Amino acid sequence: MKDLTCYHCGDPILEDINFDERSFCCEGCKTVYEIFSSNDLSSYYEMQTAPGATPKVSEGKYDYLSNDSIIEKLLEFKDGKTSIVNLYIPHIHCSSCIWILENLNKLQPAINSSQVDFPKKSVRITFNSDNISLQEIVKFLSIIGYEPYISLNDTETGKKKINRSLTYKLGVSGFAFGNVMFLSFPEYFEVSEFWLDQYKHVFRWLMFTFSLPVVFYVSRDYFISAYKGIKAGLLNIDVPLALGIFVLFVRSTMEITFDWGTGFFDSLTGLVFFLTLGKLFQQKTYNFLSFERDYKSYFPIGVTRISSEGKEESVHVNDIKKGDRLLIRNEELIPVDCTLVKGKGMIDYSFVTGEAEAVVKEEGEKLFAGGKQVSGIIEIETLKSVSQSYLTRLWSNNVFHTNKELAFTRLIDHISQYFTVVLLLIATTAAGYWMFYDMAIAINVFTAVLIIACPCALAMSTPFTLGNILRIFGNKKFYLKNAGVIEQLAKANAVIFDKTGTITSNRKSRINYEGIMLTVEEEALLKNTLRASNHPLSRTLYSMLQEYDIVPLDEYTETVGKGMEARHSANRLKVGSAEFVGNTATATTMNTSVHISSNDEYRGRFIFHNEYREGVDRVFDDLGKEFHLTILSGDNEGEKERLQEILPAKTQFYFNRKPEDKLNYIKNLQEQGYKTIMVGDGLNDAGALAQSEVGIAVSENVNVFSPACDAILDASAFDKLYQFIKAARASVNIIKVSITLSFLYNVVGLYFAVTGQLSPVIAAILMPLSSISIIVFATATTNIIGRSIK
Repeated sequence: MKDLTCYHCGDPILEDINFDERSFCCEGCKTVYEIFSSNDLSSYYEMQTAPGATPKVSEGKYDYLSNDSIIEKLLEFKDGKTSIVNLYIPHIHCSSCIWILENLNKLQPAINSSQVDFPKKSVRITFNSDNISLQEIVKFLSIIGYEPYISLNDTETGKKKINRSLTYKLGVSGFAFGNVMFLSFPEYFEVSEFWLDQYKHVFRWLMFTFSLPVVFYVSRDYFISAYKGIKAGLLNIDVPLALGIFVLFVRSTMEITFDWGTGFFDSLTGLVFFLTLGKLFQQKTYNFLSFERDYKSYFPIGVTRISSEGKEESVHVNDIKKGDRLLIRNEELIPVDCTLVKGKGMIDYSFVTGEAEAVVKEEGEKLFAGGKQVSGIIEIETLKSVSQSYLTRLWSNNVFHTNKELAFTRLIDHISQYFTVVLLLIATTAAGYWMFYDMAIAINVFTAVLIIACPCALAMSTPFTLGNILRIFGNKKFYLKNAGVIEQLAKANAVIFDKTGTITSNRKSRINYEGIMLTVEEEALLKNTLRASNHPLSRTLYSMLQEYDIVPLDEYTETVGKGMEARHSANRLKVGSAEFVGNTATATTMNTSVHISSNDEYRGRFIFHNEYREGVDRVFDDLGKEFHLTILSGDNEGEKERLQEILPAKTQFYFNRKPEDKLNYIKNLQEQGYKTIMVGDGLNDAGALAQSEVGIAVSENVNVFSPACDAILDASAFDKLYQFIKAARASVNIIKVSITLSFLYNVVGLYFAVTGQLSPVIAAILMPLSSISIIVFATATTNIIGRSIK
């Protein structure tokens, strides 16, 4: 049987074009199908029926993308042959779109990777600019039906046009509803002579006319969504709503056509008006609360700025302006596009591109935000202010993605698979019962059941609860990567802590030196070596030493978990563990030590007397009642006795652990059934942070950025850690209550609908009100939880 719609885009077929036993509406759609099928991407059509769009390619439309100055403004990143662009694609609407856009590398080998942001309808494309240009990528996307919308007015990609379609639909449905109600007055007041004798048919057909734009324009989205769902073998939540509108319209049309009665045009137009009003109100409410911003407004990254007098000061990234001079240490992130002005750059762009190979940069070359200096220290001059939304995208990069799904989201998705079927059975059974008594009541019952049981409130309970908790945590200086971290926090039963820089404060340590006094040249070299490092002990020792002239190091290497080695002129210095500097004969100490050797001759050691963070004993006492606790440190056992005095008795202690030992310890706990939280400083603990269910990096306003972590905890809020975990558990309980309330709404509403006591119009009013009440409940209760965190 011949298809009536295009296999690719679903549009009606006006011109008969057949290929591969399938029908297409135009040559463009057929070409796209050929491209996909020839590249083994025909699964695109299995996820969604007719998911594509008719390709639109205008000759010369994208000629402006050959202009280098325009390309530079559009590109997010360009270094050598690797470029990244973020494009807004209005047509993104389903799983097929995501799948095909994230497989662009199979269609174009010069594209390295592509990542879709579905809510923002954008795709971030990493490509080889030597083999394909931005203009060619945009043209190719247009050819396959995903034409980007590019706004050059403000030199930003992805600016959406304001969508007022919902407002227009509300206006149309409201106008129709008001007029149909007015035309129904003679029936309401039983003005029999006037109604029956003269204008009955005129008024009825006018009501029919007013209902047409309501059904075919305002309700169009419900019908399209329901049709696509049914074609794909899925009964989505728009199926019962579309069915209710369809039944009301057909029944009303039959009544006035055969003169059975006046129909239900008032209920029909009122229903659609209140559904549209509810949808608009929910949308406005969600936008007003703006939960999506979570950590973006409070991203806790500091950076060292060099003043005009040459003094170093630590400032928040928000305070960075164009033309500022910044100091970037070893393993430190470059927060903004800049020019290298001093030092030799060895830049790792893996945070941006996923490519781990570092690139060498010389003075005067441009560096891009997101790169990490991995050898020594450099100074840069900023070319613009910091974009925290860009830093956020780095944190969310797929390169560091782990599968930590929302359990409640999976639960609701599972419920939704059966919800519509059960709902249709209830509606059909109830309507069948009432048909034996009154056909009008039967239609009202059928429609009211389909409307009142809409699970909008169920769907909103999770995002609003977790979204508000994200915002509250951000205000309290606890920054989570996504809402899934909250659920993982609530399920955890083991907490593992690093020691140095995590439960100890870098700013309160007391330091003694034992050994041969360092010469002025050696201490100056030590100061410059420490200046290049981000390790907590390095930062503490650096601040203690007196000031020396800053000199560029000829060589610098840092071995994670061991130490640093630097050379200036003929002098070579090693700083780190005793083993690293080549000394094993020194007597052990009960405190953390940093050893020094100069030109392969051992000099001595700096002994740190640790000061623990304020409230650390209280945090461990609270956690110890419910959690398996571990101290997992790379330092020696010098602090063990002291820790045993202030921490709970059941706390386990492991010292002299390398980064890989920490990761393996987390794995072993997980194999025993524990759900783990790893709290570290984000440097030596990156592997353990990534392995744990929740990895928390403690930050003291240092520019250490770890995509491996799930959360960043400001050091000043360390004493609130247990309260944050309690709040996460409470938010999960709120979701459970919200889901229960949603089901109660549906049960009570179904009772009144099935018994014929609820009209479709009242159901359409109550349905969005139930959703709003869930939103208010979730927001209010989570705000109460937030106020309890002190």
